[in-house]
Amino acid sequence: MRLTVNGTEHRLDDLEPEMPLLWALRDVLGIRGPKYGCGIAQCGACTVHVDGQAVRSCQLAVGDVWGAVTTIEGLGSAQAPHPVQAAWIEAQVAQCGYCQSGQIMQAASLLAEVPDPTDRDIDDAMSGNLCRCGTYPRIRAAVKAAVRAMREGA
Repeated sequence: MRLTVNGTEHRLDDLEPEMPLLWALRDVLGIRGPKYGCGIAQCGACTVHVDGQAVRSCQLAVGDVWGAVTTIEGLGSAQAPHPVQAAWIEAQVAQCGYCQSGQIMQAASLLAEVPDPTDRDIDDAMSGNLCRCGTYPRIRAAVKAAVRAMREGA
């Protein structure tokens, strides 16, 4: 089995195809950005992109992955953060930080699909990503800031 993660192809011949993608990422490849939260795709801490689409990696079997996987580690870099990452830092969204990689991945997927989301679009897209610290107002502000930055070409 081959899996492309953050632009690098990996051979995973010893894995059972039923293994959750989250375990393959964390335990086999050592990619720690996606977090285990609930294990039933209800909290969003494990959100990654598969071909640009936000998915819950705790419930997606590695054998069912249909395209390239991007985790928070592959979304941007310290030198060139994705506009959502930059907005998150500027708005100081993170409190404990546990859910934030999933939140960022969900927001980036939203903006790739809906470049000028309404408050309702943001709330609907982000509603499946839970934050125990209650940073939802800062999350919405960061998404709006990312929209502005993307519009300005940052």
